[in-house]
Amino acid sequence: MSSRTSSRQATPQAALNGRRSARLRLRAAWMYYVEDMTQTAIAEALGIGRVTVVRMLADARELGEVKISLSRDIAELRRAEIALEERFGLREAVVAPLASAEADPLPVIGAATGEYLSGFMAPGMKIGVGWGRTLLHSLNAIDDRPLQDLSIVSLLGGISAVRQYNPAEFAWQFARLFNASCYLIAAPALVDSVETKRALIERCGIGPAFHMADQLDAVLVSVGGMGTEANSSLFGHFSDADRQSLLARGAVGNLLYNFYDITGRLVDHPLNQRVMSAPIEALCRTPQRILTSGGPDKIEALQGALTLLRPTVLITDEVTANTLLAQPAAAADRPARRQAAQR
Repeated sequence: MSSRTSSRQATPQAALNGRRSARLRLRAAWMYYVEDMTQTAIAEALGIGRVTVVRMLADARELGEVKISLSRDIAELRRAEIALEERFGLREAVVAPLASAEADPLPVIGAATGEYLSGFMAPGMKIGVGWGRTLLHSLNAIDDRPLQDLSIVSLLGGISAVRQYNPAEFAWQFARLFNASCYLIAAPALVDSVETKRALIERCGIGPAFHMADQLDAVLVSVGGMGTEANSSLFGHFSDADRQSLLARGAVGNLLYNFYDITGRLVDHPLNQRVMSAPIEALCRTPQRILTSGGPDKIEALQGALTLLRPTVLITDEVTANTLLAQPAAAADRPARRQAAQR
């Protein structure tokens, strides 16, 4: 490899390392100056050495990130992240700033998701991915680089017409960023009967793609709402009569076209039996479960998904975060923070 090529590749990696260091430094500063944790406790919580903590705290002061307290805007975001982590038992919450409640949250959530994934992806991983506008918005914010033995697995069948939000489109575009292998479910997202679904899995060669759901290191998904603007309606998979029928049974959102109610239970509806997606129970067993979504039309969908999927990571915008935190807490909302850390 030429020195010129090496130089070009080093620049994105340096930028990535800088952003990861800045976020880690911010977490350390918050723990020390706001939560009053000792440097030793911070080192243990973040998995770094105490000397590194000392250096990061000094850097935070020199960079003006700490002036007795963190700046108000940053502090509010971090406070929301901690509140989400505690309430929903998350390992980590990432809250992106949003200019106003009327602003479109998709770009900021997508950017935050891309930045998070840039630091999360590693060689040898098997990642299952969903689809949707939120995930597509993340692509431009991801630092692309080749990762050895990385596998990307689409968790949902496709759409016959070529469209911007075809689930297979996101999977292969995401895989291409890392020069990874990509595995697709070569079937429609929704079939006409349970018998057709069973035949496709058992006799048409797509069983292995479904079985890979039990071997994943992480899943990356977003949720869909129940409005007429939702992806499921846009693609014509479901009629308005279907939507009304789902609403009548309490559906508030869908995860990979699996519809659930606000308590996180899959609704009893024929459509849930005909979707060509990885089993939800398999996703729930995956060690790392990353959920990224936001917006006023997704509040109830997120509430249900937080119980159904029990994500380890939630990425959203600050307006959505504050709205979620303002909702009445269900009994299942309050797992101990230390339990989340053990996942």
